[in-house]
Amino acid sequence: MFRWLIFLLILLFLALQYRLWFGEPNLRDIWSLDARIELQQDINEELSQRNSELEAEVQDLKKGHAALEERARSELGMVKEDETFFQLVEPVQEKK
Repeated sequence: MFRWLIFLLILLFLALQYRLWFGEPNLRDIWSLDARIELQQDINEELSQRNSELEAEVQDLKKGHAALEERARSELGMVKEDETFFQLVEPVQEKK
């Protein structure tokens, strides 16, 4: 009688192990999902940081004229009235 109980418990243990390793969902699937979740969380964190920076820039452009002026100067090449603009051009080297 005792042997049948041990045999039954071992059989139950093996069945549970089979389900754990090869059933649906199994440990490999869970580990794979954990890795994908971690990767997605890293991507989300980077995007959240980028969104915060863009939000700060938008607020600065809405409220401050200094950022708007700096962007107009650097990207559009604009100059203020009574301001002289000097552009330095490096000489082109001749090929020998």
